[in-house]
Amino acid sequence: MPATNNLQKKKAVAIWLLVGVFMIIIQVVIGGVTRLTGSGLSITEWKPIMGTIPPMNHEDWLEAFAAYKEIAQFKHVNNHYDLSDFKFIYYWEWFHRIWARLLGVVFAIPFVYFLVKKYFIKEMILPLIILFFLGGFQGFIGWYMVQSGLYGSELLNVSHIRLSIHFIAALILLVYTLWFALKLLIPKEKVVYDSKVKRYFLWLTGVLTVQLFYGAFMAGLHAARIAPTWPKMNGQWIPANLMENSWINHATNIQFVHRGIAYLLIILIIIGLLKTNKLAKENNSGLLKKAGKWPFILVIIQVILGIYSLLSVKFIEKGRFGVYETLAELHQVVGMLLLMSVFVILYLVRSGRKTIS
Repeated sequence: MPATNNLQKKKAVAIWLLVGVFMIIIQVVIGGVTRLTGSGLSITEWKPIMGTIPPMNHEDWLEAFAAYKEIAQFKHVNNHYDLSDFKFIYYWEWFHRIWARLLGVVFAIPFVYFLVKKYFIKEMILPLIILFFLGGFQGFIGWYMVQSGLYGSELLNVSHIRLSIHFIAALILLVYTLWFALKLLIPKEKVVYDSKVKRYFLWLTGVLTVQLFYGAFMAGLHAARIAPTWPKMNGQWIPANLMENSWINHATNIQFVHRGIAYLLIILIIIGLLKTNKLAKENNSGLLKKAGKWPFILVIIQVILGIYSLLSVKFIEKGRFGVYETLAELHQVVGMLLLMSVFVILYLVRSGRKTIS
């Protein structure tokens, strides 16, 4: 009976963590919409408590709008905005921030309940501390990112470098929460051992991480607009003057790298599929066989969405969330799912050899 009770407690904690995973995905999606609609700098103040309440009357709206008029983005990009335009971008940024606060509540309240009811075992304490640290750090990075577009006259949007750090920090929180849940849901008997396959997927994760950075660079610099064609970039396989430009600040170079890594990932993931199929067969692991398919399925969908996102740039209409924005958001979501699918394999495949107790 105690063993059954412990399993039920583990399952309850795991479900709590998976709810967190889902909410983090939604938070990143809202962040993407905020970026695509140019809403990120609409709220010029950071108020962790009072910031949960949007302007409640006309005077408050005028005050918030006046503060927005003082930053470079309004002066040089959105100076045609009226109050209704401002309300649209304000509410997207407000929703992004309020969802982050809600995420904190969803983590905190069940945490207190599980703590009082003694659901947590000793092995969970350190991962929980790390989890809350990562959540808090993500909030700090968000504030740090927004500051880059509020002060000074050079940046009309937030820094694409800080945007990428904010994005990757969110993904770290996402996969760490997922990993924690997997530890509670998947018995050790389901894990297989192969150091070479494990090492291969670690390298693949590194390549995928670089690609996700460049995806954030693409979003931050609106680099899709530079060459909205495929398979060539504005008629060229290799754009001119690549070596003279920055590989992290120049939109042409960033799109070129993003495309190249996408093709590389397809090859690496096909090889990974072959490796996981072989390893699953050797260990009679149906779970690994199923998990091994998902990176391949998702990377194909991801590349197709990336291509159609590029081709839909011509449909962009300022102030409207249309075809391009929808495809770009789906592209981001599938990128997150791809990363999660790789981490499931990393969890299932361990280095070394299985010990017999």
